[in-house]
Amino acid sequence: MQHRIVVLGAGYTGATAAGRLARRLHREDVALTVVNAEPDFVERVRMHQLASGQDLAPRPFGEMFAGTGVALKQGKVTALDVDRKAVTVAALGTEEPEELEYDTLVYALGSGWNDQGVPGTAEHAHEIAGRPGALRLRERLAGLAAGEPVVVVGGGLTGVEAATEIAEARPDLDVALAARGGLGDWLSAKGARHLRNVFDRLGITAHEHTAVTAVEADRVTTADGTTLPAAVTVWTTGFAVHPIAQATTLEVDGTGQIVVDRTMRSVSHPDVYAIGDAALVMGPADKPLRMSCASGIPTAWQAADSIAARLTGGKLPDVPLRYFNQCVSLGRRDGLIQYVTADDRVVRAALTGRFAALYKELVCKGAAWGVAHPTVLPVRRRRVVREAVVPEGSPVRAAA
Repeated sequence: MQHRIVVLGAGYTGATAAGRLARRLHREDVALTVVNAEPDFVERVRMHQLASGQDLAPRPFGEMFAGTGVALKQGKVTALDVDRKAVTVAALGTEEPEELEYDTLVYALGSGWNDQGVPGTAEHAHEIAGRPGALRLRERLAGLAAGEPVVVVGGGLTGVEAATEIAEARPDLDVALAARGGLGDWLSAKGARHLRNVFDRLGITAHEHTAVTAVEADRVTTADGTTLPAAVTVWTTGFAVHPIAQATTLEVDGTGQIVVDRTMRSVSHPDVYAIGDAALVMGPADKPLRMSCASGIPTAWQAADSIAARLTGGKLPDVPLRYFNQCVSLGRRDGLIQYVTADDRVVRAALTGRFAALYKELVCKGAAWGVAHPTVLPVRRRRVVREAVVPEGSPVRAAA
């Protein structure tokens, strides 16, 4: 029998892990299935572009995984039983949910927007954590008349990118950003200065040290009782992980992230690996990695290589997970590359302007290319000895 590997989710991390596993293991030895709600790959880091009216090239999984041996099961994960090693999937076009059994599970369901429990947010605010939300915001923005106010709530990477993208695409709108802290206070002095200059150039109003405590259809209310007019409110105050893991016997932390070791293996269930936003991964200085594409893709590499090593008796990877920079797009013609230490602390150096925009674009294209071409690079696949496929690994023989 083939060793059954099921990957839940096909964002950057899930799709990358599936493609990498397909490169490292013989097709005769494994049945590799990816479960995803949508039929094509979504470039999540470009959702602010989609919302502002830009069109993104489709990337169908049928083309991406063609010839790799990876099977796509389109559907929504509705339940997970890690003790029985079974996933329940509500597949599109079927009335009855389907149960998939696995020998090894890669949990890559990622995260969605987090309304932080603020009253009115779920009813009135827009989000760009996924394609459906970005498309709804796109339609709403397209219907706004000149001069109408748009308030982006959240002063982090997502909020800054959303505010600048919308302001550049629609200079006729009155765009504002509400941040709990100072504008760009997480950046170096050079980076923060550049960000303020871009906001001034694009005419974006920054409401600093402003906590939004309520959202209504036409306004937001702040902690001091001030109301800001908002024909559209865009909520970008962080992400919340998919809730499925918390409903299982997997060990999770208070946020619902799955606790893993350095190989991305669950500390409570050795046949489960968690990657990306779904995993609590410790990086340099024993600090948890932040939810981001920059964190997610290296965890996908680590998990895939660990699974392949354990199934074939190879050497487990020991690659440090670290950061190099934070890439921020500020519209299509400007950007900011903030250099950081391995544990994500900013340093003085930063790249700004047009070159930074080009750098960020290359990073985005490179990430998407890596997902879309999972088996293009040559690698020596290794054989799995079926009778030795156990959670702790197995002896191997090299592929011919």
